[in-house]
Amino acid sequence: MNEPADSNTSKGIVAPLPNGPGAAAILAAGIGSTTLGVLAFAGDASPAINNLLVLYRPTGSLSGVTTVTVIVWLGTWLVLFRLWREKSVALARVNLAAFAMLAVGFLLTFPPFMDLLQGK
Repeated sequence: MNEPADSNTSKGIVAPLPNGPGAAAILAAGIGSTTLGVLAFAGDASPAINNLLVLYRPTGSLSGVTTVTVIVWLGTWLVLFRLWREKSVALARVNLAAFAMLAVGFLLTFPPFMDLLQGK
């Protein structure tokens, strides 16, 4: 009797899918959120950085903030995806880190919090 190459599948045993690709997307989103907050804060705090971030004059530094953020987010996702594509990672830790970075990114774009950090 010939058994199929993957006899576990024919017996109803299915290997779990790796969670690495999903974890890569979640962590990259957290890193992108933090990047947005840090660049927005730095652009408001420093005129030199603000001028560096102006890629399109009508929108001001927002054009550079969003462009750099998207590049960092996509680059991070690509690297993490390639590293974790066939792995299972500690998803709870990844989620915790991503939500912490999301909170930092949110706070750094929230005007009253930015004013507190800048001493206004």
